[in-house]
Amino acid sequence: MASSAHALAEAKPASRDKYVDLLRVASLGTVVLGHWLMAAVSVRGDGRAEVGNLLAVEPRLQLLTWALQVMPVFFFVGGFSHALSYRSLRRKAGENGENGEDGKNGGAALYSVFLRARLQRLLRPTVVFIGVWGALALALQLAGKEGGLLDVSLRLVAQPLWFIGIYLAMVAFTPPLLRLHDRYGWGAFGGLAAAAGLVDVLRFGFGVPYVEFLNFAFVWLAVHQLGFLRADGKLRRPYLLAGAGLAGAVLLVAYGPYPLSMVGMPGEKISNMAPPTFALLCHGLWLVGGVESLRGPARRWLRRPRVWRAVVAANGVSMTAFLWHLTAMLGVYGALLALGVRLPEPATGVWWAQVPVRVVVAGAVTALLVTVFRRFEQPSAVVLGESGVSPAGARPAAALGVTLCLFGVLGLSMVGFGGLLEGRTAVLVAVRVTAPVAVAMTLAGWLLVERAGRGRSLAA
Repeated sequence: MASSAHALAEAKPASRDKYVDLLRVASLGTVVLGHWLMAAVSVRGDGRAEVGNLLAVEPRLQLLTWALQVMPVFFFVGGFSHALSYRSLRRKAGENGENGEDGKNGGAALYSVFLRARLQRLLRPTVVFIGVWGALALALQLAGKEGGLLDVSLRLVAQPLWFIGIYLAMVAFTPPLLRLHDRYGWGAFGGLAAAAGLVDVLRFGFGVPYVEFLNFAFVWLAVHQLGFLRADGKLRRPYLLAGAGLAGAVLLVAYGPYPLSMVGMPGEKISNMAPPTFALLCHGLWLVGGVESLRGPARRWLRRPRVWRAVVAANGVSMTAFLWHLTAMLGVYGALLALGVRLPEPATGVWWAQVPVRVVVAGAVTALLVTVFRRFEQPSAVVLGESGVSPAGARPAAALGVTLCLFGVLGLSMVGFGGLLEGRTAVLVAVRVTAPVAVAMTLAGWLLVERAGRGRSLAA
């Protein structure tokens, strides 16, 4: 991996924005570390293990989520990368004499190839993760193995898939939202932000049912739109964005119905995360403004060859590490319980003293899992032209595929891998889903995206 990272680092063009790569790695790494720290595993009086949330045990620590809830940064970086990628494909299509974006066949091919190119490193490791855990869950159920930490693990390991679902939507909406950005600039972002605020007014002020779920789109797509502005060099005074976002979040939490925590808490009536609130959007603004304000010193640091090689290496396996990090953490706790090690009460002095050891061991197990599964994250060549379906059918096939994947992984993140044979269900918005249906939707959607976007090389 070291030699590969060195070669990749040397191959990156000098014009590449290295800071964006650093933000992608740092944001996912912070999420992983946060999950490892928040997991509060304890053993009840009847001997059954349960996984709680450290922030519920120590509510004073919820303020830390204002720095550690960094998913907005990842989605912001996604917007930047998607804008550059789509524009690059559009230019290559023009150089090859393909129909333009608005052409009937050329637009369909461009959209389907863009989806496949952006989703390869996302969906392939995700499908492998779902396949491995699905087979394991089914084998354990057939063998009659259940209860304790195992049942919790079958539910928890799937929860981070919500992020995959949201990211799928961002990729799918990039072409139309990029056109809006090209036409209206900051106005496109303002429209999405205003829509997110209106949703909260209807939700909290008028009690309109189900309207809050619209903010899964408005809040996260508004953050994603900031990435477009970054790609065009329009975030010139990030400290103003940070100040406005922080002030807005403080006021909303202090005087509104919004909780302090910027991550979901067990048993809370209102969550800033699920569904997202306008307070979370303000939080995202302050984070984006904050990291952009640090761009200058970070770029100077990234000029060091060793630092840049480390960032390149981490980027190459970041999605695999994200998918498997909870598996590693729960595996560590499972091994401790199997060895008869007494777990200290969460948030006690002994518990905090063991945190560094648990994190190091979980990191080592994650590295082992990455070694096994990282090859599925390797992208293949970007292509444009003749696809596995007719040009007229490429766009709808790709759109249907990403939609199936979106609902499949979101459903699986809620229901988990437990109860595959009993048809255990969870409510996704207002629809009940089961794990088998969610898995089938994800696989079918992935195959559609792959088939619709496969074709000949742009260089051909």
